[in-house]
Amino acid sequence: MIELAFHVLDIAENSIRAEANLIEITIAEDLHRDRLVIEIRDNGRGMTNAELARALDPFFTTKRVRRIGLGLPMLSQAAEITGGTFSIESAPNIGTWIRAEFVNSHLDRQPIGDLPGTIVALILAKPEIDILYRHLHNERVYTLDTREIRSELGEIPLNHREVVRLLRRSIKEGLQELAE
Repeated sequence: MIELAFHVLDIAENSIRAEANLIEITIAEDLHRDRLVIEIRDNGRGMTNAELARALDPFFTTKRVRRIGLGLPMLSQAAEITGGTFSIESAPNIGTWIRAEFVNSHLDRQPIGDLPGTIVALILAKPEIDILYRHLHNERVYTLDTREIRSELGEIPLNHREVVRLLRRSIKEGLQELAE
């Protein structure tokens, strides 16, 4: 994967397969400390201790379609190659928490990529799942919570074409304001 947004999408798709109904995605850019942190937490079925012990093994996956699971090992390697860290915690029937910390200015840190497109793709894939997306840039924060949006929309579905267009624009504008 050449962009961090692809890692976020891959892990969130794992959360969907794990039957999560809430996925929390946090991107924290701390330029003062030269750190970029990605955290993804879900309330899906979680992993057993045996599954957790093998989660970074590229030849282990719980997916039935593919016989390899490269997503977590690749994210772990991407973080560690920059001098950062990777951690994963999980418990059955509680969920999974993944944290990747990167040295932000490191030459080998992958670009963030299209996070607005990633968040919108997740909403389109499973509009009934709640997504809490937080993006921190130093002291500033952008938040998108589909629970709040859903309550404002009433009967209009999150995957309605106009809603999707507004969500994409809102995320892009929110991220642009953070970087100013």
